[in-house]
Amino acid sequence: MVMVVSRDLSAKPRWHLIPVRVLLVTFLLTLLCFAVSLLLGILGVVIAARLRGLHPNMSIAYRYIALPTAATASVVVLISTSVMEIRRYRQAKALAEIERISA
Repeated sequence: MVMVVSRDLSAKPRWHLIPVRVLLVTFLLTLLCFAVSLLLGILGVVIAARLRGLHPNMSIAYRYIALPTAATASVVVLISTSVMEIRRYRQAKALAEIERISA
């Protein structure tokens, strides 16, 4: 009985895909955070305006709530995603080397 070992070339880790994944995840999570914080900001502005009997100023929700929240979240997501992707790349590289040696 002969065991056939197949080589999967797609399993080789590629470092040049790290920035692409990091930027894509950062963009998507920043966009999501902006949308959620804008929704909560609009609700907060509308509720505060109703309680005071004034017309709501929606620019407050953009300028002082959603934009700073999204900017802070983007920095946090960029750093954490970078760390996770580099860690994932190094682990995949080590596992690929172990597999190459054992084969």
